Amino acid sequence: MKVVYLITGSGGSFYCGNCYRDMLYVKAIRKVPGVITRAVPLYLPPDRQNVRDGFEKEVFFGAISMFLREKVGFLKNMPPFMDKIVDSVPLLKLAARQAGATRTEGYEDLTLSMIEGDNAFRKHEVDRLVRYLIKDGKPDVIHLSNALILGLARQIKQRMNVRIVCSLLNEDDWIDEMAEPYQGNAWKMIAKEAIHVDSFITPSSYSKELFKRKTGLNCSNVHIVPLGFDPEKSDNFKTDSVHPALGYFSRVNAHNGFDKLTDAFINIKEKDLVPGLTLHVCGGFTGDDKPFISDQIKKIKTHGFQKSVKIYPEFLGNKKLEFFASVDVISVPVRKYDGYGLYILEANAAGIPVVQPATGAFPEILEMTEGGLTYSPDNNEELVNTLVKLLNDRDLQKILGEKGKQNVESKFSLEKMSIALSGIYNRLIV
Repeated sequence: MKVVYLITGSGGSFYCGNCYRDMLYVKAIRKVPGVITRAVPLYLPPDRQNVRDGFEKEVFFGAISMFLREKVGFLKNMPPFMDKIVDSVPLLKLAARQAGATRTEGYEDLTLSMIEGDNAFRKHEVDRLVRYLIKDGKPDVIHLSNALILGLARQIKQRMNVRIVCSLLNEDDWIDEMAEPYQGNAWKMIAKEAIHVDSFITPSSYSKELFKRKTGLNCSNVHIVPLGFDPEKSDNFKTDSVHPALGYFSRVNAHNGFDKLTDAFINIKEKDLVPGLTLHVCGGFTGDDKPFISDQIKKIKTHGFQKSVKIYPEFLGNKKLEFFASVDVISVPVRKYDGYGLYILEANAAGIPVVQPATGAFPEILEMTEGGLTYSPDNNEELVNTLVKLLNDRDLQKILGEKGKQNVESKFSLEKMSIALSGIYNRLIV
């Protein structure tokens, strides 16, 4: 069986849960004997970690050329040879770091075009992709990374007799930031184009129910496959700091509630509720996030706690392991209702308990891992109280950390995910 993943990238400037999810799918299916797997990037080049994990380097539907065709009238019919110039890897990486690269505003029409596929995915570029995909033999399954590129399903099926699978997770993060009528039209178009997808895969019941509610589809072909991974060994990075440390692990922005954690940290420090507390931050950011981050740093400095904060500029490999080894509790007090939250599993896999709002898929995940505490969403006082309770109770930290680690290893392994994925693929191609 040949499986190709078409994966939209973030450019590698911040911790992207969906990007990590795609990487895990690829790793999982490669564990299955007899499966040949390829991972082809769309829009932006893969980060260093994904390249090491076997993602191919050639990028299709480069973000810059797609943007120029949509926004600059006289470039709408830009000749194909220009794509290679404007979509060179250095320029794409530069574009990924710029403000607005991950912002919905200004991309509404392009988003609808990508869902429908007729205008965004130009014929010559789809043809180039198909030629690339069949150069070593036609794939049996093509797996799209999200529903925002559903237009590709129809385009590819018109050219190839192949089964299409599509991941579902957090499309609402992007769509719900659009004004009407774009928002409603996006979900209607997703429902319309879904007919070209043979199976959808999502990691949580919450995410499936959200998709069902937004599209009105019966979702009989939506399968829940919890994400899994083989925890990285971090024994060499253990620290013996006597100061308790609160960690934040995700993209550093308002969407993920970094300001809420900053305020909670300042509150705890001012009242000395957790003596010696430090704040460790890891996850990266985009150009759009810089003013927001600057405001949070100013708040911390104004209260005189800047020496109690440590920023980790990198969030992959050994740097991530160093971060995990340095913290006692992790919290990402998101404003959004997250469809999964891989950072919870990563923290628990490292033996670190979490404190999360009881929203989205978090209660579902923590019920399975038993590796953390929840609090009422948008209740800053309860967030502070829950953090203080856990940070001051080393025994509870140990109990939750050990339970989380054990349950992630037993319930969320890469092996379990590979079995579930291959089962879905095999049923499609019989």
